[in-house]
Amino acid sequence: MSQNDAFRALDRQECLRLLSRVPVGRVVYTRQALPAVLPINFSLDADASVLLCTSPDSDLVRAIDGVVVAFEADEFDAAARSGWSVVVTGRATVVTDIAEHERLLQAGPSSWMPLQDPVFVRIESEMVTGRELTGRAARSEPHPAATAEL
Repeated sequence: MSQNDAFRALDRQECLRLLSRVPVGRVVYTRQALPAVLPINFSLDADASVLLCTSPDSDLVRAIDGVVVAFEADEFDAAARSGWSVVVTGRATVVTDIAEHERLLQAGPSSWMPLQDPVFVRIESEMVTGRELTGRAARSEPHPAATAEL
């Protein structure tokens, strides 16, 4: 069995189904010309876009409004050496439509941090990719750190 036999590419629908099961992911963006990653809670909207809820004063809002970002979420079982990872890539925009903002106040994600006037950011799911590690890799192999020479 080759090492890649344990990986399986996920189709768009599988990716979206898995994303809907976890509450936290990571936004990957550029901050001051450097890569940045920020964990954040989220939800999926009916159109499969990723919705974030944050503070209007957030550096994140200023950094990602109108630009293409990546959003990644995953779930792993270290004991079983299995799990999945999904990446959504698309343009992030602050929700400015009043009716849409009101709808998201009721049905969208809520921040885990207390917010006075929440802002919603939508990441369009222009590209959705994912892969699953099935845990079928040779389990008898020791962890690489266990065999490293000191």
